[in-house]
Order: sequence, then C-alpha cells, then structure tokens
Amino acid sequence: MAERMKPMGMDRALSSKDSGGATSITDSTARLKHTSMQRTLSRTGSLHQDKRMGAKYDPQAEAEVRHWFKQLLNEDIGEGSMTVEKNLKDGILLIKLLQKLYDGTPNLPPECNNIKLKYNTSTAPFKQMENIELFLKGANAYGVPDNSLFQTVDLYEGRNMAMVIATILQVGTEAQRYNFNGPTCGSKPVEKHQVEFSYEQLKQSHGVIGLQSGTNKFATQKGMRIGAVRHIADIRADDL
Repeated sequence: MAERMKPMGMDRALSSKDSGGATSITDSTARLKHTSMQRTLSRTGSLHQDKRMGAKYDPQAEAEVRHWFKQLLNEDIGEGSMTVEKNLKDGILLIKLLQKLYDGTPNLPPECNNIKLKYNTSTAPFKQMENIELFLKGANAYGVPDNSLFQTVDLYEGRNMAMVIATILQVGTEAQRYNFNGPTCGSKPVEKHQVEFSYEQLKQSHGVIGLQSGTNKFATQKGMRIGAVRHIADIRADDL
C-alpha cells in the first residue's frame, strides 16, 4: 500500500509544536534553577551578615547591661544575643528602665517632660515596635545623641544586637551625668573642659612666632656653596 501523504506544512507544524514544548520546559527549569540560586545567595548573605554582627557583640557589655536590669528592675534579660533579643523585643522592659531613670533623676532634662512613658502590653508586632520607638524617643530626650541610638529593626528583628547593648550603656552614661540616685552602668561621661586665659597671658603670645608662620628655628644659609652666587640686582643693568 502506498504510503499516505501528509498535507503540506503538517511536518513543520508538528516539529514547531514539539520544539515549543521543549523550549517552554527548558525555560521553566532555568527559572527554577535561577530562583533556587537566588534563595541560596540570599540565605548565604544573611548568614554572613549574622556572623559579622555576632563578631561585634560583646559578652562583657551584655553582662554589664544584664546586671543593671537586675539591680533596677529585678528582671533577668538572659544571656546571649538571641535570649536578650527575645526578652527585650516587646520594649516593655526598656520603657520600665526609663521610668526608673526619670523618677530617680533630680535634674531631669526639660525635654523629658514631653515624653509619656506608657508601654503597651499587646502582642501585636506594631504595638511592640511602638514601645521600642517610645524608648528611643525617651532615651534621646534623656541625652543620648541620635548617632548612638539603635534602629527599631535592630532589636525587633535582631539585626544588630551589639548596637542595642551600646545604646543601653549610653543611657547608663547619661544617668551618671544627671546624677541618678541609683545604680548605673556604662562609661563615665566626658565633661567639657574650658580654659580661660587672662589678657597678660594672651599678650605674651604676641611675640612668639609659631612654626606655622614659616620660621626655621633661626637657621641661615651662611656657608652654603651650592650653585651660583645669588645677586640682588641684575649685573647687566648695572653695567648700563
């Protein structure tokens, strides 16, 4: 029996359909591989970031902060960055700490009078973050500069617990500055040292030439014989 002839263009359509299906499968596989690679890189980057943050974390500073919370609030914030994050994450203990400081500071900064330290006990994430933000505002009003404050996500998401500990230590430093009548932590505050000179002392400096003015400690070039002799006037002009 003679072989049945296929209509013209049938082979081309079938081959095109088959190749299109194979191409779509290949593209899907490539996309899956790309997505998996991106997830792996993202996970690896986050692990590297966690390692860098962990390298900056100071257990001794944490122990000092933990001892301070125990003295003031009789609360144990735990040991280790993850445990400290878990116990401070809702912001309640931080606000309680500021309440103790505000009540026990005789010369409280005027900016603190505008801060209402009232925490929220809700477990909703945005309420807990509001507690952290209230602590940051209260710490800033208490004297902690902006560049010494951690970000809300540094504590709530555990991104930079070393900065959280450093901020609490800075709060303890400001408590020492304002003579808090209780236990403190952190380094001693740096006091401004201003020196005033009398008119006679300032006048004595008028006859002194500093090195910045170009003096070479009275050295001269006498006896040097390098190069030709320097003439004050032009010789040819003198001959004319």
